[in-house]
Amino acid sequence: MKMKMFNQVLYKILFNLIIFFPLYSVANEMIFDDFKNTPSDRWEYIADTVMGGVSQGNVTFINKEKESYAKMVGNVSLENNGGFIQFRRKINNKLNEGIKGIKIRVRGNELEYYIHIRTKGTLLPWQYYQAVFLVEKTWEEKDILFKNFKRSGIMLSKKFKSKNITSIAVVAFGKEHLVDIEVDCISFY
Repeated sequence: MKMKMFNQVLYKILFNLIIFFPLYSVANEMIFDDFKNTPSDRWEYIADTVMGGVSQGNVTFINKEKESYAKMVGNVSLENNGGFIQFRRKINNKLNEGIKGIKIRVRGNELEYYIHIRTKGTLLPWQYYQAVFLVEKTWEEKDILFKNFKRSGIMLSKKFKSKNITSIAVVAFGKEHLVDIEVDCISFY
């Protein structure tokens, strides 16, 4: 009888490890993606062409000896009501309510970029919560508290709960410019 209970507990632990492995914890951080192990299966490239815009670009996933990162390049155009390119990943597992922010390690062409978060409450394609960060030429970590994200319109709640996040996107947005950004880790804290 004790062996059966032990096996059930062991089974639950193993099940949870398998289900939640993509969000493993490192010193009070949960790694969302470090761009290893075929990240192209997890990320989706989206441009304003889905709504008639003409911005162009792509995202590639680099895996060298000691480096793994996503690289997005392109051109953001405001023509035809356009203005963005992005790469986005859905969150399949509900996040812990205690998570306060997102950390991103980036480098690029010294311009402003954005994190867009979608939640259970962002029903329309143009709804999101947004935070801006500046990219430097060398690798830097950017810590962005969820309370600093701004909603895209008054139809959304002013704030969101981490447990309701459904996707994260790295976005070049809002002005005509050349895009060159590399991301090697995204985590929650």
